[in-house]
Amino acid sequence: MKKLLFLAISLLVASAGFISCDDDDTYAEQKEREAKRIRKWIENHNIDVISISDFLKDTITNNPDTGPDSTRNEYVLFADNGVYMQIVNRGGGQVMGTDAIWYMNAEFVEVYVGTGDTMTMNHFQHEPDKFYVKRTGGNYTASFLSGVMSNVYGNTVPSAWLMPFPYIKPGMLSSASKVRLIVPHNQGTQTAASNVYPTFYEITFTPQKFNGND
Repeated sequence: MKKLLFLAISLLVASAGFISCDDDDTYAEQKEREAKRIRKWIENHNIDVISISDFLKDTITNNPDTGPDSTRNEYVLFADNGVYMQIVNRGGGQVMGTDAIWYMNAEFVEVYVGTGDTMTMNHFQHEPDKFYVKRTGGNYTASFLSGVMSNVYGNTVPSAWLMPFPYIKPGMLSSASKVRLIVPHNQGTQTAASNVYPTFYEITFTPQKFNGND
């Protein structure tokens, strides 16, 4: 019963709870409002934005939790799509190989950037969300198999969730990968895309199994 109630509340929040817009607003105006909310989130959380070229020098984003410079709260901006990513832990496993298929678990919290309110999360569920991710060359595709995200939003994995996979090395327990993402609407869920709102995710990835990793 608690699980069903939680999912019902999540559905209401995701669809209408605190995301409102004027029907007369143009798409350009909605995107500008979204951009302002993201800028305010970055300012309020004292985030240092770094470029992809700076990030690729060492694939490290300094943060208060794992450092190595705990005085900084760095996110790398992917300028081509507007996603901001912080890698808290790369993990103790391996980087995903070409033509590999991984079956993953995810524990997460999804927050509405406009207010800081939690939209969905699965920390109190008996099972993590489950999904698979497939790499074909440099292309990553994925689908949810079960869990809160699939129950609330369907099986499509947000594009932003796949962006850490070229860099993380998920392992079990203390070797898990942990990331934080600031996600504009077009890289998030279908609900976010339809309503033009930004979200924040904190996600911990652990493997179920790896197939075809090289």
